[in-house]
Amino acid sequence: MSGTFTPRPGAASLPRQVLAQARTEARLMLRNGEQLLLAVVIPVIVLVGAVAGSERVGLDLDASAVDTFAPGVLALAVMSTAFTSLAIATGFERRYGVIKWLGSSPLPRSGLLAGKVLALLLVELLQLVVLGGTALALGWDPVVSGASVLGALLVGILGTAAFAAIGLLVAGTLRAEATLAAANLVYLLLMAGGAVVLPASAYGGFGEVAQWLPSGALGEGMRAALVDGAVQVTSLVALGAWALVGTVLTARTFQWE
Repeated sequence: MSGTFTPRPGAASLPRQVLAQARTEARLMLRNGEQLLLAVVIPVIVLVGAVAGSERVGLDLDASAVDTFAPGVLALAVMSTAFTSLAIATGFERRYGVIKWLGSSPLPRSGLLAGKVLALLLVELLQLVVLGGTALALGWDPVVSGASVLGALLVGILGTAAFAAIGLLVAGTLRAEATLAAANLVYLLLMAGGAVVLPASAYGGFGEVAQWLPSGALGEGMRAALVDGAVQVTSLVALGAWALVGTVLTARTFQWE
């Protein structure tokens, strides 16, 4: 009969399910005041404060303050979203049974994880616009070339994968309250001593170790791409290794309820 709606039983295709889940995850992340603080507000404050503070204390930098700190703050934003925000959100989703409920839906568990990662990339795109605009207003002059774009893209993707794997590892094994404390503590420690905002060379002898941490590899890779216009292979190798180890451990230990 013309004009009659015909039911279409069954689940939507997997790509449509993943996109729907990603949109929901991104909206929930940006509606949460704490997550928005971690994702956007703190990185902006760090960028402005680092640029202003470096001029007062006279840091010895290879490039201008804003050119040095902007890539590091972009790396910090990736860490904030892919690790801290994801770990805390997933930990409390486990506590309240959301993960268990989604596991019984037509969305497979692989689709759920894919939706979370895609949501991270959407939020990181927003961070890039906000932080990039702030840095440009402060006088940022990034190197723009094929190598710099490729290097920043590869480092950003591998950094997201590495920190997401570590965040899910923490959220899937600890209680929600412990995840909240651990994620914030690790975030603060890496921000202060993980060579993410400051170059590894600023840490003296410890810089040789810090550059192999996921934070240091992400920060050094971003600086190599956007300051030197180069693809830093060592950073890509380090981030790839962290992503691989974190994924394997998460797959073996993650508890869905």
